[in-house]
Amino acid sequence: MAPVKIGPYAIEPNLVLAPMAGVTDKPFRMLCKRMGAGLCVSEMTTSDPRFWNTSKSRHRMDHDGEPAPISVQIAGTVPEVMADAARYNVDHGAQIIDINMGCPAKKVCNAWAGSALMRDEALVARILEAVVDAAGVPVTLKIRTGWAADQRNALTIARIAEAAGIAALAVHGRTRDQQYTGLAEYDTIAEIKSQLSIPVVANGDIDSPQKAALVLTRTGADAVMVGRAAQGRPWIFREIAHHLATGELLAEPSLREIRDILVSHLEHLHAFYGEHAGVRIARKHLGWYAKDRPENAAFRSVVNKAETADAQLRLTRDYFDALVAGVAPDLHEAA
Repeated sequence: MAPVKIGPYAIEPNLVLAPMAGVTDKPFRMLCKRMGAGLCVSEMTTSDPRFWNTSKSRHRMDHDGEPAPISVQIAGTVPEVMADAARYNVDHGAQIIDINMGCPAKKVCNAWAGSALMRDEALVARILEAVVDAAGVPVTLKIRTGWAADQRNALTIARIAEAAGIAALAVHGRTRDQQYTGLAEYDTIAEIKSQLSIPVVANGDIDSPQKAALVLTRTGADAVMVGRAAQGRPWIFREIAHHLATGELLAEPSLREIRDILVSHLEHLHAFYGEHAGVRIARKHLGWYAKDRPENAAFRSVVNKAETADAQLRLTRDYFDALVAGVAPDLHEAA
């Protein structure tokens, strides 16, 4: 497949890490980029300037050393405020601005942001036009198929987006009320792709190389976006890229490689957030990496008690070293 062009940027391979709150921070984005993702979108940042100087926002807006293109997702409901947020993030390193109209979380939708915006098409147009005019860089949009099964208006929103100058559109094949339940449907994405001239990215339930190939064929989309399937499995991007390029399947990474990837990820988290916060944030990633491994429950119960970076790293190395050696892990209490 030819690279997807988003403004001046060629996204190659055509694989995008979905923005996920509390997950796609800089350490995880950089890891997924190394593992083969063509574009990694930041977790959602607020458009409210009152929160830009909090510790959480400063970490979310930290792009130092991150490989280009740097895509930052913003969320909000007021066109002028969203425009200011776009300018602010561009001034702080963003090379692509992504607008969130896909998040189904109640706290986001209750503020009429995220996927709730799809219920107000006129407001959607005003937000998109304001951000495109203000950003000075390519602006992308992420949506769902609609608010509910009887309120599917993704094609209408897609046409509004193209008319407003949106550079690429990502579509999750679920309505908001589905959250992440049921199965994603791809017919809506295919219909949107057939009607638009801008790149369309298909999202939803893409959890294997074979599924990525099927979705691309089914929808005609220009790229696929992977979200939850990358949690604890960042190498899915190279697996998909290899399959799309050759039709063949890569072997699973060895336990040694998984150990090395995970240890490097933990070290980056500790350095990025500081030891105390880094250790806490790393726990969910440890659970995802170990979820399909033997002794998973015992490993998590012990490693989650580790209060220091050294203890967390030691327990993780010992666990995977035992798996490599083919012996039962000696899961003793964290020091």
